[in-house]
Amino acid sequence: MGELHLEIIVDRLRREFKVECNQGQPQVNYKEALTISVSHRERLKKQSGGSGLFADMEFELGPADQEFLESDDFKNGKKKLQFVWEIVGGSIDKNYIKPITDGFTSMMNNGILAGYNIDSMKVRVFDGSMHAVDSKPIAFELCAKEGFRAAASKANPVLMEPIMKLEVTTPDEFTGSVIGDLNRRRGLPKGQEPRPGGAIAIQAEVPLSEMFGYVTQLRTITSGRASSVMEFSHYAEAPAGVAKEVIEKAKGTVKV
Repeated sequence: MGELHLEIIVDRLRREFKVECNQGQPQVNYKEALTISVSHRERLKKQSGGSGLFADMEFELGPADQEFLESDDFKNGKKKLQFVWEIVGGSIDKNYIKPITDGFTSMMNNGILAGYNIDSMKVRVFDGSMHAVDSKPIAFELCAKEGFRAAASKANPVLMEPIMKLEVTTPDEFTGSVIGDLNRRRGLPKGQEPRPGGAIAIQAEVPLSEMFGYVTQLRTITSGRASSVMEFSHYAEAPAGVAKEVIEKAKGTVKV
């Protein structure tokens, strides 16, 4: 969750298991999300000598419904794709449902912006066609993957960053310095409470990406008299400037 946890794990590797390891910079576990629904038609047609590949489907791609997000299957991690089959008249055989869902589900592991995981999305397949000879399960799986690449970029994808719930306990005289430092880290103060001995507990929500090196900085600005605890709170859309930098680093267009 944070640098302290990483340090403890590395120390255990060396002390208990006698394993030396190379440490890189901590990386933030960003996610991606689709924010609007778009319709798209994807057709796969490949012919190379003998039997070819053919798949054709029209679908709507976008964010999952709130009802799905509140379901036990989603909360327990059993499903992350909300799939709706609205094919009538047999234009696409039901036997192709699994390869289609497999195709879309696999693409959720590599988002369209920077390759980060997509937690949830909805796909509604409502039209399409198939070929008596060239339509195969692999054709519809590949069609779903290509369709995702084309449609996801139009579904207003955004980068989501982890937000941490932070509580800092500090002597009252350092309250202003602590809050000022949190503001520079894009922190959002949520309240203050008095503590025994003239201390103040400051609650805030802060992006995880801004918290690297925080413990050291907190010791510096409070002369080592403050302490902090941090836990995961939720994911929120990253500001445009932050998202741009993360995406450029992921694509290798800027030096990390």
